[in-house]
Amino acid sequence: MLYFSTILLSVFITISLIPMLTRLAGRFQMVDLPDPRKVHTRPIPRIGGFAMALGAFFPIVLWTAVDDFVRAYLAGAGILVIFGLLDDMKGLGYRVKFAAQIIAGMIVVFFGGVRIESLGTLLPGMLQIPEWFSFPLSVVAIVGVTNAINLADGLDGLAGGISLLCFCCIGYLAYLDENTVVMLLSLSLAGAIFGFLRYNTHPASLFMGDTGSQLLGFSAIVLTLKITQGDTPFSPVLPLIVLGFPVLDTLTVMVERIREGRSPFSPDKNHFHHRLINLGLSHADAVFSIYLIQAVMVVSAIIFKYHNDWLLLAFYVSFSVLVIIAFTAADRNGFRFKHFPSILDLFSGRLRNIKDLHLIIKVSFPVSKVIVPLLFLISCLFPARIPLYFSIIAGCFACLIVGVRIFGKSRMGFCLRFVLFLTIPLILYLVKQEKAFWVSPQLVNLYHISFGITAFFIILVTKYSRRLQGFRMTTMDFLIVFIGVVIPNLPDHSMQSHQLGLLTVQIVVLLFGYEVLIKELRGRFNSLTASTLISLGLISIRGFLF
Repeated sequence: MLYFSTILLSVFITISLIPMLTRLAGRFQMVDLPDPRKVHTRPIPRIGGFAMALGAFFPIVLWTAVDDFVRAYLAGAGILVIFGLLDDMKGLGYRVKFAAQIIAGMIVVFFGGVRIESLGTLLPGMLQIPEWFSFPLSVVAIVGVTNAINLADGLDGLAGGISLLCFCCIGYLAYLDENTVVMLLSLSLAGAIFGFLRYNTHPASLFMGDTGSQLLGFSAIVLTLKITQGDTPFSPVLPLIVLGFPVLDTLTVMVERIREGRSPFSPDKNHFHHRLINLGLSHADAVFSIYLIQAVMVVSAIIFKYHNDWLLLAFYVSFSVLVIIAFTAADRNGFRFKHFPSILDLFSGRLRNIKDLHLIIKVSFPVSKVIVPLLFLISCLFPARIPLYFSIIAGCFACLIVGVRIFGKSRMGFCLRFVLFLTIPLILYLVKQEKAFWVSPQLVNLYHISFGITAFFIILVTKYSRRLQGFRMTTMDFLIVFIGVVIPNLPDHSMQSHQLGLLTVQIVVLLFGYEVLIKELRGRFNSLTASTLISLGLISIRGFLF
């Protein structure tokens, strides 16, 4: 429950702060203006990193046992957030930013005990690295990865998505190692990124700025080193696998700049994501491609977490060589991606006559409008009990919806997303914990099957909708689906015994269903608002009466 609450609280705080901070961005000149080396064409606020920082730090301070490591991490991260804010407002030079990164790195190394002390079997006899070399090596690694994520923040959702996959992997490894502190920190950061990505997915309405990218890079390397150094069963080479792609990108670009006689810190458009766009991919396709590569690396880290250090190093070197050769060959041969029809496109073409008659959408959309709210309502009946605090929260959410309905109807879509995004995971968690006495095994099976039926109709709506302003798949949906697919198949009997995989899938299905409905309804939320109020009222009443 603590882990679940951590994610929800960080998401809640981040999403709540973003609208307010966005309005302040213009006043403090925290706006990213377009220029020749940037992809966006209009000014965009870059305050998202500060919202993520507050969203992540609050549950860390609230629930994490404060020790030397936590104090050092918060101090180092806090320094980067402060200097990041100044850079986003006034534009600091790279020397000042490097100084802040070095100070943050030294704090976690000297006071937090985060050091590269061993390279495992890569050194003869598993020799320990001497302290005189371990300290500077650790600081260099921290500064390097911090900048790697910072430089990867070149397309909408790119740095956030890469970091989200990293923190999911780090959190799972920490769970296996029973490292509660690292797991809580990873979940807090993952929740904050989830809240931010709703505004940063292409086309983005918000950027994280240096505040966010430096925070994510610093946190990723610090937490990865924390669980792979010292008394741990994991290979010390794992950080290369988890964080290796953005590091390879940064090193490749810097080497090219030096070879051309330029400063390694001079800006250009030679990063992997820029090169993918130059090869003919769209903005979203380039981000999706890098997500896919990072997902492969993360899964590889999970699968090979206990394997030989030399094997992991060989894997990373082979991966790096293949990436560099592929880009070099593509540039030399003038390769450009061609858009071929997918299997779904071919299938869609065969059903074009049915689609023209609107038969599929005429059936699937009305069914989805009924089955998604009904499934949420039934979920509110299934738990054996509703905690009093959740009843109070549900009552407040109901009042919020009513208030928005009366005074700010134009914001009803955002309000519904906000309420459902926080309520659905918790109610489904309560269903998993303990079911009411009247819920029979047959009813439970039917309940589980209903999620599959819901997913089927929602997929039909997304595929065959002809509404120009309806739901469209985004790169964030890939992240959600990836997490929903991977978690049920993680090789851990403890997680499987708690049915966390099934819970994750059900949360994804219900949230995805509401997201599609909100997009497809295009502002006509009367029925959806009424059904949501009924469900919230039921939660509130059950908590107070039982």
